[in-house]
Amino acid sequence: MAEMGFKGIDLKMCCPVPNVATKGKGSGLIQRPEIAAEIIQAAKAGGIPVSVKTRLGYSEIDEWRDWLRHVFEQDIANLSIHLRTRREMSKVDAHWELIGEIKKLRDEIAPDTLLTINGDIPDRKTGLELAEKYGIDGVMIGRGIFHNPYAFEKEPREHTSEELLGLLRLHLDLFDQYTENEPRQFKPLRRFFKIYVRGIRGASELRHQLMSTNTTDDARKLLDEFEAQTEQVK
Repeated sequence: MAEMGFKGIDLKMCCPVPNVATKGKGSGLIQRPEIAAEIIQAAKAGGIPVSVKTRLGYSEIDEWRDWLRHVFEQDIANLSIHLRTRREMSKVDAHWELIGEIKKLRDEIAPDTLLTINGDIPDRKTGLELAEKYGIDGVMIGRGIFHNPYAFEKEPREHTSEELLGLLRLHLDLFDQYTENEPRQFKPLRRFFKIYVRGIRGASELRHQLMSTNTTDDARKLLDEFEAQTEQVK
């Protein structure tokens, strides 16, 4: 991969999906620490930075001490931690209360390894506050973007429905742009529509119609019709 020009490798040891984890992959590697170490060292042999994303443990929160110590001992570039166990999935609040202890362990075992946290971070502002409070190196935002497509803006503010629909149009344009280089299916894109279509009269019906589209042009046509009708009402 180094010869192909990649700048780093991120190993995902956090996926909780049953047909992955129960086969000893993803978060299943938490129960196979020696295999996890072998994978990390094999990846490092390529000569480019290797990072790992994982969870606190497989079943119990207390697993984090031995498991994260083991990962830190592998001398990786960055460790990203989803602050839940595999069993917890995303059904409970992320364990922010452990951030300080995890950082202390990092400082003790691998001070040169960057520490990134993940879990229930809704936006950039909250992420920066956590980074400053605990002295961590970074944060990852996942599901937060599904609630607020402007989660990364520097100065949070309220956004109009026109702005949200405009951002959806940009999403459609970018989908077309990147599909030219790497063909991709349209259907997975539909799950993102609900992010943008909310807080306006007729939003429920528009979302329903958008979920039946099969191309970006279909989606744009619906948006055009919706916005035209909205203008008439005004």
